Amino acid sequence: MRDLRPTSKLVLQAVFNILYSVKGKDFLDLFAGTGQVGLKALEKGAKSITFVEIEKKRVEDIKRKVKNHQNVKFFPLDALKFLKSAQQESFDIIFADPPYDYKLYDKLIELSFSTLKPKGTLIVEHRFNTDLSNVLSDFFVESRKYGDTLISFWRKE
Repeated sequence: MRDLRPTSKLVLQAVFNILYSVKGKDFLDLFAGTGQVGLKALEKGAKSITFVEIEKKRVEDIKRKVKNHQNVKFFPLDALKFLKSAQQESFDIIFADPPYDYKLYDKLIELSFSTLKPKGTLIVEHRFNTDLSNVLSDFFVESRKYGDTLISFWRKE
C-alpha cells in the first residue's frame, strides 16, 4: 500500500476558504486517501461526492466514515483510468492530491479538465517545487504555498 500523506489541516481549511462554498456542487476527490477532503465537502453541503482511490482498503475505510449519505460514489481505481472512463460525468469541483513523486501531472490536469463543468474549478495539491502553471496555462488561476505544499487552481470559463 502506498504511503499516506493526508492533506494538512491548514491546506484543507485554505482550500475550502478559497472555494468559499461547495453547497449544491458535484465534487470529485481524486487520490482520496483518507477521504477527508471529500468528507469535508459533504459536511459543507456538496450535492454529490465521488471518491477515487486505487487502494481498495482505503475505499472501505472511507465508506465506513460516510455511513448513509445519498449521492456518494466510490471508485477503487487509478485516477487516470477513472477520468478516461468518466467522460459522461462532470463535476463542479475536482480536488486531486497525487503522491508527491507523481509523474503524470500533465495528463491528470488535462483529463480532469475535460470532466469539469463550465465555471468548474480544478485544484491540485503538489510539492512546492513543482511548477504546474504551464499546463493548460490559459485556464491556470494561481498557486498558493503552505509549507512544502502548493495548491494550484484552474478554472473552466
